[in-house]
Amino acid sequence: MNNLTFPKLKSKRLILDQITLKDQNHIFSGLSNPEVIRYYGVNYSSLEETEEQMNWYSNLEKSGSGIWWAIRSKIDNEFIGAIGFNDHHPEYKKAEIGFWLLPDFWGKGYMKEAADVVIEYIFGQLKIHRLEAYVESKNINSSKVLKKLGFQHEGLMRDCEVKNGEFISVDLFARINPKE
Repeated sequence: MNNLTFPKLKSKRLILDQITLKDQNHIFSGLSNPEVIRYYGVNYSSLEETEEQMNWYSNLEKSGSGIWWAIRSKIDNEFIGAIGFNDHHPEYKKAEIGFWLLPDFWGKGYMKEAADVVIEYIFGQLKIHRLEAYVESKNINSSKVLKKLGFQHEGLMRDCEVKNGEFISVDLFARINPKE
């Protein structure tokens, strides 16, 4: 997907546009920040390692299996986080949503605002029927955001992953397209 076809989204306070190599420093800032990665499945200890994440974003677009956006402030174009979907399965009309914000922007409603326009795009343009989210059980803030977005808690997968040598549990949330 090139810049001409990449879906640029806007909300009242935010611009969501394509993550490019110029964002690598910002991606590293987020995915190396202990507060951000506490409940996130990916983290990097060097800027060079973050290239793996940049390739992942690009490969999602190329394969058609997802899209991730940089979340920027409309006021000054400041990078504040990332949001997107992956594991898009058109044959099942489902995908998985994910997101993170830099800590300076937590608690200001930015994630709900960004997610609202992304979900509208996913349901409206891609005709997804089921949107899923997997959240570490201890990540209360992300769970609250998902509930505000209309996701329903469908279950707890106990000790289903290993992180830092410890078993962790993951909550499954889902939202069904209301127009289908």
